[in-house]
Amino acid sequence: MEKKLRRSSTDKWIAGVCGGIAEYLGTSSALIRILTVLSGVGIIAYLIVAVIMPGPED
Repeated sequence: MEKKLRRSSTDKWIAGVCGGIAEYLGTSSALIRILTVLSGVGIIAYLIVAVIMPGPED
């Protein structure tokens, strides 16, 4: 099965971006969220990624 980068439908706080990245990389979503905050990625960048990244497959 091919892995696809998508927003998570189960592991999300706002839009599922960090949860989707964590599922794709096979790591903890908490780690991705901490790295996102520490790296200085702002709210605008998060929202842009939320719009660009495809939603979960139903």
